[in-house]
Amino acid sequence: MAQGQIHNRDSFLTTVAEKLGRDRKKTVTKPQWTTTPQYDVLKDASQDELVEVLKKHCEVIHTQFIETNLVELPQKIHEVFDQYEVGSVVTWKDDRHKEFGLEEELLDKLPEENIDVHIWDPTLKEKNIEAAEKADVGITFSDITLAESGTVVLFSSQNKGRSVSLLPKTYIAIVPKSTLVPRMTQATSYINKQVQEGKNISSCIDFITGPSNSADIELNLIVGVHGPIRATYILVNDK
Repeated sequence: MAQGQIHNRDSFLTTVAEKLGRDRKKTVTKPQWTTTPQYDVLKDASQDELVEVLKKHCEVIHTQFIETNLVELPQKIHEVFDQYEVGSVVTWKDDRHKEFGLEEELLDKLPEENIDVHIWDPTLKEKNIEAAEKADVGITFSDITLAESGTVVLFSSQNKGRSVSLLPKTYIAIVPKSTLVPRMTQATSYINKQVQEGKNISSCIDFITGPSNSADIELNLIVGVHGPIRATYILVNDK
């Protein structure tokens, strides 16, 4: 992905400082907190214990939870397709499809079953979004998974459009067990480390917790307001 450019930063920040009636600060010192409780939650939990935390919270966020291994993963996804009568699929262009046995054992075979498959292609531009809008199900991998809140973290890129997880009626997140961390604290620490090391990170990082829902109106929960109405997490023991 091409790295973005910042224009007129110095003049903009100088103007803001002048409007605030102070000199422009060019260095920022990170505060040293006396207590850091955010690091204590589930800090000693094993990966198996984090799986149980995630599984329990999926019930709270109205998300189907399935646990499997690499060998049975294609079949488990197929069972979800049958459950939701899926006729069209949109997914990322992702090397993990081959690594997890989904390329030959699932995606290549679906057209024979009259299930349309669209793999995100940056050269197709808006046609990708059109395919996602029409798809019955969108499938992505989770890059980091927060056990405490049941949240999957997705790093978008030119091959991994965010529309895949936002526009289809049903969303399936493939959750490698190795991606499990206790909570938001570990995810933000990882992202911050990438920035500090000068690595290119995604221009869009999505934190998705189950199907779309809203309780803004009279505190009544409404599912499927602005995105998928159903979500399934398939946890894969990838070790």
